[in-house]
Amino acid sequence: MNTQTIDLNMPTLKSASRNAEAHIRVRNLNAYYGKAQVLKNINIEIPKKQVTVIMGPSGCGKSTLLKSLNRFLELTEGAKISGEVFVNDQDIYARDIDVTEVRKRVGLLAQRPSPLPMSIYDNVAYGMHIHRMKRSRKDYKAAVRYYLEIAGLWDEVQKRLHDPATSLSIGQQQRLCLARGLAVEPEIILGDEPTSALDPVSAQNIEARLLDLKKEYTTVIVTHTLRQAKRLADYVIYMYLGEVIEAGPAHEVFNNPQHERTRAYLEGQF
Repeated sequence: MNTQTIDLNMPTLKSASRNAEAHIRVRNLNAYYGKAQVLKNINIEIPKKQVTVIMGPSGCGKSTLLKSLNRFLELTEGAKISGEVFVNDQDIYARDIDVTEVRKRVGLLAQRPSPLPMSIYDNVAYGMHIHRMKRSRKDYKAAVRYYLEIAGLWDEVQKRLHDPATSLSIGQQQRLCLARGLAVEPEIILGDEPTSALDPVSAQNIEARLLDLKKEYTTVIVTHTLRQAKRLADYVIYMYLGEVIEAGPAHEVFNNPQHERTRAYLEGQF
């Protein structure tokens, strides 16, 4: 009788996807808050134009890993990072890299919506103005409508574009933040538990938008909800205590986890 022994100390990693090229490659990534190490030698590949879900128990380093993918982590006081993160084979931590350009290419949708203190229209147009992406007022108007439509918000706000963004419901504000992020034409969308502050209907709306967007964008989502991970994920990264324990296509990880810790998490043991 053959038995399989799984080493609890060894991660189970599979390449981004058999049918998709890697858009992001992380090599030997370590992160610290002061003296506390929160990411430990992370090596992963994230597939292009798929939804990758990072999951694991609270405090395992999910959000830290996510924010390392667009250099937002270094905005945290005391944070230190070593290793490499390649986006399209370019190391975003290289010395000659323009950090502003990195954060434009790799947008972040936070846990709670953070509309700018201006009108609905200006929230979407703001980034385009900063980067001088359009030539005329007509072009800006067309672009604002386009991105509000993608975010599923146009029909709800078209008659109140000059109202304060804070007059929107929290679910509408999150979709506005999505439109604002898309307006600067990123390649990659990061979501740090982007539905955790929303009611079920608004959360479902955001999930639907993220699934639609994978046709054009690579999407990486952190979630603490296993049910959401199963609804969204094409590819899964499971973390525990700052380490990647298992990574692979969602159907394989969910149906046939190779690591005992992954199996225990999926069974609700912790």
